[in-house]
Amino acid sequence: MTLDPISVLLVDDHAVVRQGYRTLIESQPDLVVVAEASNAAEAYRLCKEFQPDVVVMDISMPGRGGIDATEHILKKDPDARILVFTMHLGVAYALQAFRAGARGYVTKSSPPDLLVHAVREVAAGRTYLCPETGELLALQKVHGDHSKLEELSPREFEILRMILATRSTDEIAVALNISRKTVSNYHYSLKSKLGVSSDIELLYFGLRQGLVSIEQDIDQNNRGV
Repeated sequence: MTLDPISVLLVDDHAVVRQGYRTLIESQPDLVVVAEASNAAEAYRLCKEFQPDVVVMDISMPGRGGIDATEHILKKDPDARILVFTMHLGVAYALQAFRAGARGYVTKSSPPDLLVHAVREVAAGRTYLCPETGELLALQKVHGDHSKLEELSPREFEILRMILATRSTDEIAVALNISRKTVSNYHYSLKSKLGVSSDIELLYFGLRQGLVSIEQDIDQNNRGV
């Protein structure tokens, strides 16, 4: 008896990147890519259409990001299995991804075979965390470190990420389908929770926490984000 291959939905806003992952995944006899999405809205629609075994989700995308998209998909389909695959190594991103309901977290700096292994683990209903992020998380716990970021909800974290990516209030409101006033309220609440009094201090906080970098800013400007 031959088992059906594990079906995968790829979500990443770079077409070249998706093609590379498709080639890697489909080189395995037990995996198949059934669809690709370049943003959260497409991911949500294709999830409903194809009902893939695993969704491989990027975090930083135009509009709604991967963490918020993960939470949104799981509210509609609690059985969805989402593996976050991202450039972000920071523990804060991994914790928020799991809090949103992701089953796995792998960084793009990991060896390619780890992504394949993670897809199989998540498809089997198990949780997977790549070793490099796992080591950082263990060190944080050993030293008793606690970040104020851990107190944020996935929605608050997503709005913080978008603010740090220099998205305007209107852009955030449209991306998340909420009002400008709601975005402003979140903005004010975030500064209060994180103990900062201005957007400049918020930016410095993001830099210290590894949530924003000069390289990211350059990439966003090149993409027109």
